[in-house]
Amino acid sequence: MFKNKKVLSLVIVTLILSLVLTACGGNKEIARKNPADTLVVAQGADAKTLDPHASNDQPSSRVIKQIYNTLIFANEDMELVPALAESWTSIDELTWEFKLAQGVKFHNGEEFKASDVKFTFERMINSPSVAHIIGPVSEVKVIDDYTVQIITSEPFAPLLSHLTHTASSILNEKAVTDAGADYGQKPVGTGPFKFVDWQSGDKIALERFDEYFQGPAKVKNVVFRNITEGTNRTTGLETGEIDIAYDIEPIDKRIVTDNSSLELIEGPSFSNEYLGFNTKKAPFDDIRVRQAINYAVDVDEIIATVLEGAGEPAKSPLTDLVFGANNNIEGYKYDPEKAKELLKEAGYENGFQTTIWTNDKPERVRIAEIVQAKLKEVGIEAKIEQVEWGAYLDRTAAGEHDMYILGWTAVTGDADYGLYALYHSSQHGDAGNRFFYSNPEVDKLLDIGKTEVDQEKRLEAYKEAQELIVQDAPQLFLFFKNQNAGQHRAIKGFKLHPAGHHSLYNVTIEGATVEE
Repeated sequence: MFKNKKVLSLVIVTLILSLVLTACGGNKEIARKNPADTLVVAQGADAKTLDPHASNDQPSSRVIKQIYNTLIFANEDMELVPALAESWTSIDELTWEFKLAQGVKFHNGEEFKASDVKFTFERMINSPSVAHIIGPVSEVKVIDDYTVQIITSEPFAPLLSHLTHTASSILNEKAVTDAGADYGQKPVGTGPFKFVDWQSGDKIALERFDEYFQGPAKVKNVVFRNITEGTNRTTGLETGEIDIAYDIEPIDKRIVTDNSSLELIEGPSFSNEYLGFNTKKAPFDDIRVRQAINYAVDVDEIIATVLEGAGEPAKSPLTDLVFGANNNIEGYKYDPEKAKELLKEAGYENGFQTTIWTNDKPERVRIAEIVQAKLKEVGIEAKIEQVEWGAYLDRTAAGEHDMYILGWTAVTGDADYGLYALYHSSQHGDAGNRFFYSNPEVDKLLDIGKTEVDQEKRLEAYKEAQELIVQDAPQLFLFFKNQNAGQHRAIKGFKLHPAGHHSLYNVTIEGATVEE
């Protein structure tokens, strides 16, 4: 065909060059489209509220983290370091005393004092969403303006860890009182960024608080964008419109890693994903049905298909990273014949009809579709219903669902937080136990874990509790996965926190100057 060797050589070189250029197409330099002083962060859902006591969801907490401070801060290595409390001392097994930082201001100009700590925790104790985090706290005593004691009704082993939770953020009484029912949309904290504006469903704008007690943040403005579709978050990185995108989808990771203008950050997480059963509703009030579904679903297939292998089966509720995790539980194996046997024993030889609820997070929709297909193979017809995020939380808390897909993060790194809210019978509904699961023996063991100061006895209680929970199967145990974020390479200083609440305080934008 090619008689001239020079022509043939030229064609070959051209083809090779074309392939190289095509392969490098994703490597074109990406220019940031945002102002030099503005950091734009995308996440997969809008915040539900910016009142730390009104919800306990991840999208809200990620914004709350920037606006408020807690008494104690857990850094990325989960070391407890001073925040609004400069030091703390155990007076006795029921009393902790905290010396508070002086000269700290709230965003409304009010000075932070011990009275704010008292107001915050008394308000928190009355919240159905987050009261469980400091449940044993019986009194907060103001010693003077900068000294406060937290007194518990019984020994509370994980207290210090729980005080690092975003729900334990310190509020200003005047700001809460002035805003009334609107406080969740008018938050006031002591944090590095103050609230500016919230365009519901779209974005939340924050501005640097120049009087921040630890020194001003490095960027002037932060904007949280609500971009539900994971691929669209990655596209935003590619177009330069997004600086940091949380939760890059597995199928999009390569797009980020193959572009020299972008960077993929991955790290460990305390999170687990599950499909929960409403154990108060038939047929999920039958343990055999719940166990059958655990046998009917191939979790390895979900991990391979949805996560592209970037996860591990959750044989129990806690990842090994969490204090108190039971590593010896074998969990459920994929065994559809065993599932059919259990369904027959429970009187559902011909299956039944039910629903799987999910929010519109694409990953969860794909999980629901795989579960739906697997359940059909054992005779269960499951209809998938997508529910808007805020309504999803409200309606599952009210127990309207049959099955639902959600995740839980053991934020404090302690088994108490990873287990108590989800499985203790006192926590039904909004607090976390959306299974409406009850087992008196599990309650007893979780109470021991919460109050026992002997670490070995705590571990033993949690070990037994997890064995019972897995046996009772209030959920389909899905997977643990690493967390990630994609960012433009101009962004420096961003770190993933294992709790999923990432601080933006130390983030800088290369080439931008800090305004003083």
